[in-house]
Amino acid sequence: MVREVRTTVAIIGAGPAGLTLANLLQQRGTDCVVLDKFSRKQILERARAGLLENRTVELLDRLGLSARLHAEAAVHHGCEFRVDGESFFADYSKMYDGKPHFVYPQQEVVADLLDGFESSGGTVYYETQAAKVLQVADQPRVECTDGTVVHAEIVAGADGQYGAARASMPWDDIDEYVMQHEFRWLTLLAEAPPSSDCTVYAQHPNGFAGHLLRSSTVTRFHLQVPFDDTVEDWPDERIWSELRTRLAKPGWTLNEGPIFSKNMLEMQSKVCDPMQHGRLFLLGDAAHIITPSGGKGMNLAMADAAELDLALARFAASGDENDLAAYSAHRIPDIWKAQEFSHALLHMMHTYEPGSPDAAFRQKLQRSRLWQLRHSAAYARNFAESYIGPPLGWPYSVDAYAKAPATP
Repeated sequence: MVREVRTTVAIIGAGPAGLTLANLLQQRGTDCVVLDKFSRKQILERARAGLLENRTVELLDRLGLSARLHAEAAVHHGCEFRVDGESFFADYSKMYDGKPHFVYPQQEVVADLLDGFESSGGTVYYETQAAKVLQVADQPRVECTDGTVVHAEIVAGADGQYGAARASMPWDDIDEYVMQHEFRWLTLLAEAPPSSDCTVYAQHPNGFAGHLLRSSTVTRFHLQVPFDDTVEDWPDERIWSELRTRLAKPGWTLNEGPIFSKNMLEMQSKVCDPMQHGRLFLLGDAAHIITPSGGKGMNLAMADAAELDLALARFAASGDENDLAAYSAHRIPDIWKAQEFSHALLHMMHTYEPGSPDAAFRQKLQRSRLWQLRHSAAYARNFAESYIGPPLGWPYSVDAYAKAPATP
């Protein structure tokens, strides 16, 4: 049965970007609806990232949706680097004005955003998959696989790199920059208490290993693996043996437990510019893909939503199309800053294949970066600023947030 919906802003995707935008618009009094192909239960069960930048928490504070986060999240002030059996702690909060990171699983962020939106009367159409966006230049409409048609003044596509919004963009008019990285990860979730009270990055001849906190009972691990390996090549006993080897530190014990999630990750980065065409705007993974190194993905997605909300508010007040075009122009510098940091962190910690071009030279450059991080205050400050992330609205809209009061 055809269902006709009319709204000011149609948001495709009930992830962090889409739901952040929905809450911002709702609190500003702008009519909007959210479409998602999954059920509510499926949306809340998707386990993803968990590292929140300071600006992301500030945004949730402003929305009045951070109470549970502040009650339950772990606050992090630094991370540990391990190389050749030695280790050092990078106190990035101390290096960067005392600002911390927060560890709070993405599905919990989504739950808070979803509860906030729906409890205030917001509408989410679950199990409603967008098929295509038409007439993106002026009067867009979203056609869904179940026959639903949503007519809107603006469409915000936050439905990922394979979603309908991205597929509906006129790619002849958009530049896309892509990089396939030379490293591959086996990513894991284990029912094991964290073995450290901070993130641990280990560089080892066998390859990179990462230890990341998720909760008091669950830990995420990353292992650098050869490109030809499959998940089946990595039974649990091999995984734990390799983690013990790569993360080894005198006097330290690795907590082990049942591994309940294993995935191979081939890392690719993408940025499209501009992130919009006419009245169709892309947010999050629909607009840019970044490696997990540094935990930037969700933070960039929510920063996209904050900037788009500002652009739509300015446009509503002025009627000037340039205010809409400013969204993409304002976001691109921040996205490339995060891409540069994620790329640099990858190459700071991974092991190059012995036969790859200039492997020995690049490995020495890597050690120099780690040495500078440990011994150069200027280098460490730059690392800390990039790791913790810039202020909300950086670089163009910081004043807009500084002047706006947070929601009580």
